[in-house]
Amino acid sequence: MILTGVFSVVLTLIVVGVVYLENRPDLSVWHLADLDEEFTAGSDVSSFAEYLALEDRLFRQLDELVYDQIEPEEQTNINRFNRGSAADPERWSPNWNRSYEMPVEAPRAGVLLLHGMSDSPYSLRNMADRLHESGAYVLGLRIPGHGTAPSGLVEVTWQDMDAAVRIAMRHLEARSDGQPLYIVGYSNGAALAVNYTLETLDDAAMPRISRLALISPEIGIARVGALAVWQARLGHLLGLEKLAWNDIALEYDPFKYGSFAVNAGDVVWRLTNEIQTRITRLTERREISGFPPTLAFSSVIDATVLAPKLIENLYNRLPAGGHELVLFDINRVAGIEPLMKWRPDQILKAFREDTDRTYTFRLVTNENEFSENVVSRTVLPGESGFTEQPIDLEWHEDLYSLSHIALPFPPGDPLYGGEPSAPSPGISLGNIVMKGERGALYVSPAQMLRIRWNPFYPFLEDTVVSFLELDADR
Repeated sequence: MILTGVFSVVLTLIVVGVVYLENRPDLSVWHLADLDEEFTAGSDVSSFAEYLALEDRLFRQLDELVYDQIEPEEQTNINRFNRGSAADPERWSPNWNRSYEMPVEAPRAGVLLLHGMSDSPYSLRNMADRLHESGAYVLGLRIPGHGTAPSGLVEVTWQDMDAAVRIAMRHLEARSDGQPLYIVGYSNGAALAVNYTLETLDDAAMPRISRLALISPEIGIARVGALAVWQARLGHLLGLEKLAWNDIALEYDPFKYGSFAVNAGDVVWRLTNEIQTRITRLTERREISGFPPTLAFSSVIDATVLAPKLIENLYNRLPAGGHELVLFDINRVAGIEPLMKWRPDQILKAFREDTDRTYTFRLVTNENEFSENVVSRTVLPGESGFTEQPIDLEWHEDLYSLSHIALPFPPGDPLYGGEPSAPSPGISLGNIVMKGERGALYVSPAQMLRIRWNPFYPFLEDTVVSFLELDADR
């Protein structure tokens, strides 16, 4: 009797949940298009040239199956899939949704750039310019499932992404004239970078990484990610296509999907678990000592990944070896703490008091409780006292924290920046904060309130270049 009652309750909750999810906006062609020219781990592709050739065919297919098929009512000036709209990626030159290379004649290093989930190579384009100017041969990889249509994330696997990274690394090694190889990874790209580096400790034939730089690294996510895939499986069983989506949103960003497939969350969950399995296996075999020096940046407040998990799942599991972690604090003069759900002070206290720490810890925070100027406070491995260094940057008075998506974008970024240094060729999303009647805008106020740019980006960029040993005169 009790089991029957429990089953009835569970069944009722499932039905209510399905009805709720099915009442969301209708799916569009960009949610449903089958882009079968996408690279997978099973593709007959062995070189980066072949990867790019397949990418060309994929984008032609995107034109035919998505751009040519959108409905008249969807041909708005804010739809990225409406040719000529303000959000059309072709307004930018190049179209940063695609893989790119920035060669140099005598490279000082080879650097692979890996973007985040639902993202595109645009996210690290500013870093690419700086690294290239510093003498690096730069390769920005479009990771499978990205840069085309949200439907690309419905069936992609982390193995597909990993296979693409392997091809890109072999190509980069061949173009780098025996110089050190580095990876800069953002969000899920950081997880792919860590996973690839762990794989090289298992396979000596793979190109080895000398140093890693990770931005908003996706190393630990909420446990709910493990359950997300069951929603999609239920939708497949019942023939309800909307259940394959966590978010069904307007596609107004030329270089990032607004809609988010359930499978994408499952990919992240599986990849982060694969990393933990590999670290455990390499530790047991006493081979983890070969892991290269790693630099990571994270906001102490991050709604996408869990900053403490970065410590628990990566930094505390690595042996001493020149690793560094940089956290961006909240704005201490904003007076926002009484309104916050987060407790950043508890997180920071745990970092400071961990005298067993084998990595250098840096906190970017207010100079004092009355100043918007920021300083870098550095705590060396095994110590609790810090040294302080001014940064010559400051908080903007209307900001209380950074966000997961903000870190790789400078204030002057034409698409996401709050202070664009050059006009955007299309839409500009970084500083839209307007007041008016609710329900009047295509984009929700909640999306617009999330900061998309980093006032401390110059510090982040300089720190990466120095850590990768590219700051010396050529």
